[in-house]
Amino acid sequence: MGTLIGLHEALAGAASLQGTAVVVKAGGELLQQGPWVDALAIDLVALTRLGVQVVLVHGGGPQLDAAADALDLPRHKIAGRRITSPEVIDLAIRTWAGTLSAQWVQALQRHGAPAVGLAGFAGELLSAARRPPAMVTDDDGARKSVDYGEVGDVTGVNTGLLSAVLGHAIPVVSPLAAGPNGTVLNVNADTVAAELAVALGARSLVLLTQAPGILTDPSDPSTVQARVDLAACAELASQGALQGGMRPKVDAIRRALDGGVSRAHVIDGRLPGVLLEELLTYEGRGTLVVP
Repeated sequence: MGTLIGLHEALAGAASLQGTAVVVKAGGELLQQGPWVDALAIDLVALTRLGVQVVLVHGGGPQLDAAADALDLPRHKIAGRRITSPEVIDLAIRTWAGTLSAQWVQALQRHGAPAVGLAGFAGELLSAARRPPAMVTDDDGARKSVDYGEVGDVTGVNTGLLSAVLGHAIPVVSPLAAGPNGTVLNVNADTVAAELAVALGARSLVLLTQAPGILTDPSDPSTVQARVDLAACAELASQGALQGGMRPKVDAIRRALDGGVSRAHVIDGRLPGVLLEELLTYEGRGTLVVP
């Protein structure tokens, strides 16, 4: 009986998703293991066959770090966000818009769905303004002034271009935006996913991590929260429970939900079938965030 109930639940979930848009962000760490890539590609292709418009935004932090180390380029992060020099932005264009985008496109096509790699600056899919220096609280609680370098804040999304691709293929978006005077700016991939979700009027934003979801204790996976709202996220932030890459994720979630996206999910992208389980079943598999 439990299997039958689960099947009915999944069918109801599939019906509720049909005709909607879902934006999924996958970090570069997933590309370090072929089985993780294939498992996610299978889930994404399944969603398209259910009538869902799927957009994949990919990060590439580990790969960019490795490429920078190979060239002896310094790399720095604060509060989970990368400080980007002109040399690093050139490297990001080659690494993210080239190699990594191609790997995701190949994986999706290998499992039966056409896909198109889109650098965010191409066709001004993403427009951005250079981020000015700002006072930032680091993970140790210290306040400092930070110049992020060639980093941008999204000012516009070319929804016409995105919708044209969605009519034929899964867009695979690299988190690089068109800046002023032909420049290219680095934008946090979680932020890019949130902005695309808002622009598309997406039903869901899904952020894949290497954790089971949002934790009340970052060192204890058993403290994962099944469901939280934005007020609870703010409380976790004030308690110092959101560290490193989880901080920009929660910022992105807040932007998406404030912008009209009805729900966001934080899930462990290493688990086979986790995306379908989270979106199609009541209990899910990670953290559901609602306004």
